[in-house]
Amino acid sequence: MYCVGFDNDLYLKSQSEKILERIGMFENKLYLEFGGKLFDDYHASRVLPGFAHDSKVRLLKTLSDKSEIVIAINASNIDTSKAIGDSGISYDDDVLRLIDEFRKSGLYVGSVVISQYHGQPTADRFKAYLEGRGVTVYVMHYIPDSDYPSNIQLILSEKGYGNNDYIETKRPLVVVAAPGPGSGKMAACLSQLYHENKRGVKAGYAKFETFPIWNLPLKHMINLAYEAATADLSDVNMIDPFHLEAYGVSAVNYNRDIEVFPLLNAMFKRIWGESPYKSPTDMGVNMVGSCISDDKVCYEASKQEIIRRFFYTQSEFAKGNISKSAASKLELLLSNIGLSPADRPPVTPALKKAETSEGPCVAIELTDGTMITGKTSPLLGASSAALLNALKRLAGIDDKVPLISPVVIEPIQKLKVGYLGNENPRLHTDEVLIALSICAATNPTAELVLEQLPRLENSEAHSSVILSQVDVSVFRQLGINITCEPVFQNKRLFHRK
Repeated sequence: MYCVGFDNDLYLKSQSEKILERIGMFENKLYLEFGGKLFDDYHASRVLPGFAHDSKVRLLKTLSDKSEIVIAINASNIDTSKAIGDSGISYDDDVLRLIDEFRKSGLYVGSVVISQYHGQPTADRFKAYLEGRGVTVYVMHYIPDSDYPSNIQLILSEKGYGNNDYIETKRPLVVVAAPGPGSGKMAACLSQLYHENKRGVKAGYAKFETFPIWNLPLKHMINLAYEAATADLSDVNMIDPFHLEAYGVSAVNYNRDIEVFPLLNAMFKRIWGESPYKSPTDMGVNMVGSCISDDKVCYEASKQEIIRRFFYTQSEFAKGNISKSAASKLELLLSNIGLSPADRPPVTPALKKAETSEGPCVAIELTDGTMITGKTSPLLGASSAALLNALKRLAGIDDKVPLISPVVIEPIQKLKVGYLGNENPRLHTDEVLIALSICAATNPTAELVLEQLPRLENSEAHSSVILSQVDVSVFRQLGINITCEPVFQNKRLFHRK
């Protein structure tokens, strides 16, 4: 059952007030490092039911007259065509997507900055492409790992940050965003502080991180869910020792910020003369913990998110996309908090159906708790069958009523196998929805079923085998949280189709 546990309106109000308050601490110039997803923070919306996945953008829109956006991307991520886990698109393509989405939302994108640049041809081509489309691009030069971030004397010199381009900005709030972690957001902010100080401006720096939530217990399930979500980054939640020493209050932060804080603090003192922050937690602007309206709901939702992340890492390891250590970390976390994969409601029905039907099966748990299953048939894949069955249930249509005429399905199968060379004639979820749309033009029952699609949002689903990227993408677009057993349907090595 879907229940709300987070007050999103209160969050937007209190978070914007806190940002404005932080701007006022400095000379009306704040560089705000934006962590996490901006348009599609589905992790937050899953562990904090009621949190709108586009809350951060809504927040920025309330500050649109005061803010501009700088997007950071690491040159090495351009060079390797690194992809983002949730969407599968590359970091450089996501920069383009972010620019489009920000502009569509009425937000001003001032520029793009390429970090860790040392003459990579791919970065040069990307820079030229952006500039050809009217986007201003700056570069931050590579500082060797042996010097960064420990060699403060070098970093805060003309050979360090001084060698970077100065990013021209126009507004008091500069939001530094990125397509993903490791993009150089913090370095961009600190480099700007160095350059602003040289120009006589005492600009400020702060972090906008949603997780971990600093004023919840270290082992609260929401914070553990954050560890599960960042298993591949080796992030670990910790009590902030600097905050505890300065204020006598326990606050939760994560290892990377705690480890680097002494160096950051030294940099702040060198740039500003004194540091306004006594701890890495002080640097954050995070009102999430104060907007939880039902802790029990969020606690239980976070348990389910940890199990989802377990299945995700197991499947990604099976596909060769992540290390064994990341998968093992989730196994250990699951064991330590006393959860098992079977605690995810659609798992057991999917596996039982697969066992009796001797083929792949998908189970969908609707938001009212109703469980729907679907199996592979000559016409439909298991995902398509489960999707149609779920829509029928929502529409109050008998399961045996045919919705899609064979006259529609057969030409699609002929196209797939006869002309496109696919070995699998069964319809994927995108194909079955298109077929259903065609039938809806002349069949009122099909039209009624199609109208139920929005009601699938926040449903849970599980597959007995690893699904195609097409099916995974459709489930996500419909707002269905999908997980898979880490098992391929067949023993072929190539699984793109």
